[in-house]
Amino acid sequence: MEIILSTAIGILAASGIWLLLRPRTFQVIVGLCLLSYAVNLFIFSMGRLTLSAAPIMPKGGFIDSTAYADPLPQALVLTAIVISFATTALFLVVMIAARGLTGTDHVDGRERDG
Repeated sequence: MEIILSTAIGILAASGIWLLLRPRTFQVIVGLCLLSYAVNLFIFSMGRLTLSAAPIMPKGGFIDSTAYADPLPQALVLTAIVISFATTALFLVVMIAARGLTGTDHVDGRERDG
């Protein structure tokens, strides 16, 4: 399970970085999304990979903490998903405005010559 998750995180991060280096603004936005997905999976995996484990521990007595999942990474990822959705929407609006002003979707504002 860990090797599959780490491979998925690596592929998402590598694809996101590759797309960030592309010359078109839409590719850059998709690269930022993929990179944020990779970071979210990484943060989520820090809360231990457990199946059918509750994130909340009951009160009282001795508690075996290995039987429970850590709720903090889950809360952080949920917050990150909401923030990344809002920033992606903002980036798309800025991209459309820049396309209207410059007439191109290149990140530097002009097409390559030749």
